[in-house]
Amino acid sequence: MDADEKRRAALVESLPVASEDTPLMAQLQEDARRRIELRGRQFPKPAHTRVITVANQKGGVGKTTTTVNLAAALAQSGLNVLVLDNDPQGNASTALGIPHHAGTPSIYEVLVEGAPLSEAVQESPDVPNLWCVPATIDLSGAEIELVSLVARETRLRNALDQYLAWRIEQGQQPIDYVFVDCPPSLGLLTVNAFVVAREVLIPIQCEYYALEGLSQLLKTIQLIQAHLNRELHVSTILLTMYDARTNLAQQVAAEVRTHFPESTLRTTVPRSVRISEAPSYGQTVMTYDAGSTGALAYLEAARELAERGAPSAGVSGTGAPDEASTIQQATAASTVELEAQ
Repeated sequence: MDADEKRRAALVESLPVASEDTPLMAQLQEDARRRIELRGRQFPKPAHTRVITVANQKGGVGKTTTTVNLAAALAQSGLNVLVLDNDPQGNASTALGIPHHAGTPSIYEVLVEGAPLSEAVQESPDVPNLWCVPATIDLSGAEIELVSLVARETRLRNALDQYLAWRIEQGQQPIDYVFVDCPPSLGLLTVNAFVVAREVLIPIQCEYYALEGLSQLLKTIQLIQAHLNRELHVSTILLTMYDARTNLAQQVAAEVRTHFPESTLRTTVPRSVRISEAPSYGQTVMTYDAGSTGALAYLEAARELAERGAPSAGVSGTGAPDEASTIQQATAASTVELEAQ
């Protein structure tokens, strides 16, 4: 343990002890611990570019919020991060302060017209080392236009591969993380996002029926594994909108951790006014209020994601569908249990 780690550990040890009878004190202590342990820390770089699609066909679970805040947290911690806004709503572009009005070079031109990704990449004005390919209103028609195109499912993957190679040729630093934000549907835009990625991150809202929609999502992932992208696997599950004061949130969290112990991050993201306010200022919560509970939660989740790294054992061609089938069965069982309770 180096001197900096010893100093951090000593500061954490000096924090006053809080009990369950003082929830406000416990939260303050947790925030203080996170500030001490995480502020100014450099996260480890992955051996290769990690491409992570953030998906859940259920709306309102925090996909875009999770995408932009994890991306900003990793970029603030010394990593090079690219966000692909693959949602026609363009909310990720808004949160990162990226212009995405009609006529702006965007992911639509990349997908439909075959434009190079480098022509649409913009750097975030608030966070160094964070880039974004915005989505414009044109993307809302891409689902229909992609149907008749050749290699319609792999267009985003080909464009990203060419861009990553182009960066190296230009002498630029390689991208460490690519996050793909998806629309709340399972159409061709989401299929492109699954084909471009190696990992899927699923945000799960800590409320009733949180697991119910997972079955269809995992079935889609299984089909992608079988026919288009054998490397794809669910690597990470993040519990969002967690309210420790309610039994329901604790129950949902316990169910998720029971059935997905390896994939679920220890960190949970609480309900937070600051997280909700940040996009209206064209910012992530990491820059809007870096000391807030929500920002610290996302920073800790980002560290956990970075330290886990890419899984050491790849998903085999025959094992992936079986894994997805097992997860589907666990999902269905946990939903029944919640309904019974």
